[in-house]
Amino acid sequence: MGNRRRATERKKVHPGVLGGAAVAIVCGVGVAAYAVVGNGAGGDGKSDEKSVATGPPTAAEVRTTARAFLTAWEKGNVAAASALTDDRKQARAALTAYRKEARIAEVVLTPGKPATRKSAKVPFKAAATVSYEGKTKPYAYESTLTVARRAADGKVLVSWAPSVVHPELRPGDRLVTGAAGTPPIKAVDRDGGALTAAKYPSLGTVLDGLREKFGKEAGGKAGVELRVVRADAEPDADDKGSAAKKSDAKDTPDKTLLALSPGTPGTLKTTISPRTQAKAEKETAKRKRASVVVVRPSTGEILAVANSEPAGFNTALQGSLAPGSTMKVITSSMLLEKDLAGVDKKHPCPKYETYGGWKFQNDDKFQIKGGTFRASFARSCNTAFITQAKKLDDDSLTKQAQDVFGLGRDNWSIGVASFDGAVPVQSDAQMAASLIGQGGVRMNPLNMASVAATVKSGTFRQPYLVSPDLDDRQLARAPRKMSGRTASALRDLMHYTGVAGTAAKPMAGLGSDSGAKTGSAEVDGQKKPNGWFTAYRGDVAAAAVVQAGGHGGDSAGPVVRAMLR
Repeated sequence: MGNRRRATERKKVHPGVLGGAAVAIVCGVGVAAYAVVGNGAGGDGKSDEKSVATGPPTAAEVRTTARAFLTAWEKGNVAAASALTDDRKQARAALTAYRKEARIAEVVLTPGKPATRKSAKVPFKAAATVSYEGKTKPYAYESTLTVARRAADGKVLVSWAPSVVHPELRPGDRLVTGAAGTPPIKAVDRDGGALTAAKYPSLGTVLDGLREKFGKEAGGKAGVELRVVRADAEPDADDKGSAAKKSDAKDTPDKTLLALSPGTPGTLKTTISPRTQAKAEKETAKRKRASVVVVRPSTGEILAVANSEPAGFNTALQGSLAPGSTMKVITSSMLLEKDLAGVDKKHPCPKYETYGGWKFQNDDKFQIKGGTFRASFARSCNTAFITQAKKLDDDSLTKQAQDVFGLGRDNWSIGVASFDGAVPVQSDAQMAASLIGQGGVRMNPLNMASVAATVKSGTFRQPYLVSPDLDDRQLARAPRKMSGRTASALRDLMHYTGVAGTAAKPMAGLGSDSGAKTGSAEVDGQKKPNGWFTAYRGDVAAAAVVQAGGHGGDSAGPVVRAMLR
């Protein structure tokens, strides 16, 4: 991509002002520093100044505070335990709910050693029992707490966070034991084989989301469970002013931690291909921050979803990242339809192009003299697209993405929470930047796999994990389809790119019925750009991103190649 960078908003941090005199006194190595604060001598000539400890807590203070907190919590002394935190109200509520709502008792908390002598983070193990209406089970887990010194009075306290109680908890979440509202499911792949997080780690959060969405439809019977009930409820149906999108499920679904009575799971058939999913897991596990999605162009079925960090955020389905030059597939379809480009027509690709006050350039500042649009697309010439900005309306790209590719309409219903892409209406330099996948454009591998699938089939088919026949839900549709002429031209461009362009190495030997597009998206504060790759072969389309991976052909390309093979 070019060297244009979007300005990053930064929060301004205003240092606090401490009234009165302040004189630092250092008491020696390994001992806390103190500040003398006060209003000077009193009327009787005696000083009323007080010494307040500053600086990080010592190893002894960390150890002592952590043990005191864990001991009070273990004994059920909520008042004492919460008093040892920097948020007494929140800690009291959470520790009370721990016993009353989560029904956790007989707690034994064992502190571990911090990673280093200077570390303020203390790991600990929890062993307890969970009881509900005569059903009892042991439960053990590990968590971490952090000790810090409060600036106001120098006290050393536990920094309160919900994750202290349990690592799965976020602000607003609750631990609850009782009859599960949603029956468990036995999710199976397209061939009838069981899908589990143990076998396919990247599907862990997906399976939780499928249970939340389809547990009742699958016909199971709820059991008794200890689970995390998430705070992020669905937006109000009549809240038209809300910016939150309608979704199949919460962004992070409820999670079962322990089944006292497992209930009877209902069987839920998905579109996942076991062979493709296994390969996707293997490829992403080899890399840092890689995500991939595979779909079937003829139906929209999702064949695989995988992330390098399966327990983390599901970037593959919910990510919101600038797609870089993979966006040029959509932009090209628009230019072809508007007759602003033709596959083998002459098309400018200068070294630089200025629009809206921004100076755009190509990777390594190359130019193509007297070249065609085919050459510009295959080599991913940024300026070839920027030169057409003056002939476009501010909403031209937005309409193309929404009306032809079904993106950015917030109406996909794949079976679990997803981000459906965003191509906002922009003007001046930001509009030009959006043509090459920067500016305000945001996508994820699910979206870009769908783009490749739409090019291959000529029609947008909303991706999905569970057949709409199960619950009669309506899949999203694009208002119109691209012309056969445009679809044929795009396939020609993508095939040529896979044979003689930037995607040639990953696509080598994959045959005539294939095509691809590479992309690199710059990110502020990141040394290497995010690498993107989207492609199709036969009735399979895939897209991958490797964050901070560099050039898309080198980083994300091999991941997609493995999916297409």
